[in-house]
Amino acid sequence: MDSEPEAELARLAPPLSARQEVAGWHYVDSSRFAVVACNPQRALYYKAFLPRGWPEKLKALLRGSRGRRARANSEALLHCGFSAPLNVLWGRTPGGADYLFTRLVPGDPVPQWLRRFADAGAADRRREFLRALGTQVGRLHASGFVHGDLRPGNILAERRGERYRFTFIDNESNSRHREVPGKLLLKNLVQLNMLPAHQLSRSDRWRFFRAWASQMSALEPVESRVLARAAYDTAMRRMRRKQAERADYAAF
Repeated sequence: MDSEPEAELARLAPPLSARQEVAGWHYVDSSRFAVVACNPQRALYYKAFLPRGWPEKLKALLRGSRGRRARANSEALLHCGFSAPLNVLWGRTPGGADYLFTRLVPGDPVPQWLRRFADAGAADRRREFLRALGTQVGRLHASGFVHGDLRPGNILAERRGERYRFTFIDNESNSRHREVPGKLLLKNLVQLNMLPAHQLSRSDRWRFFRAWASQMSALEPVESRVLARAAYDTAMRRMRRKQAERADYAAF
C-alpha cells in the first residue's frame, strides 16, 4: 500500500474510533473495549482497542499493547501456515487508542455454517465440516498456539473446492508454548463447545474431539479423552447456569 492510501486510512482512524459516520464503513458488534468497522468495497476491517484501565496498562508494559499483540499474534499464525487477518496499517489515535486496519478475511463464522447444515439432508456435510474444524484446531494446539478467545464466532470458514479454509480472528490474547498446558487446551475446548444442543449435538462434539485428538500426538489417548470429557461437562454446566440466570432475570 503506497503512502497516499496509508495517509488516508490514518485520517479515518479518529472518526472511526469515535463511531462517527464514515462513507463506505459500517460498524460491527463488538465488546465495549473495542470499536470494529468494515468496508466491504475496500476489503478492509478496522479495529480500535479502547483503554481498559490500569491492569491493561500494566500488561502493556510487560507484553506490549493490545494492538501490538494483535499484529504480532496474527503474523505468528501466518508464519506457521495458519490463516489469520493480514495487517495493513496501524497506529494510535489522538485519544490514545491503538488501531489496526486488516484485510477483510473471506468466510463465515462457524455457527453460521452449522446452521446451514442443520437439515437432515446435510448430515454428511456437517460431519465433514466438524472433522475439518477439529483437525485444524488440533493442528493449532499441536503447533503450540493457544487462542485467547476461541469462541465459535472467532473462527471463519470458507469452502475451497473439497476443503475448508479456517481463519482465526481476534488474536490479541493468543499465546504460544513449547508444550501447551492442559488447562489452556481445556479452556479453548470449552470455549468452542459453548453452543446449545440444538446447534451442536453430543455426537457432533465427539466427532470434533476425535479429529482434534488425531493431531495431538503429544497426548496419550486417555489424556485426550479426559480433556474432551472435561470440556464437554464444563461447557454444559456453564450453559445450564447461564440459562438459569436468564430465567431468573425474566421472572424478576
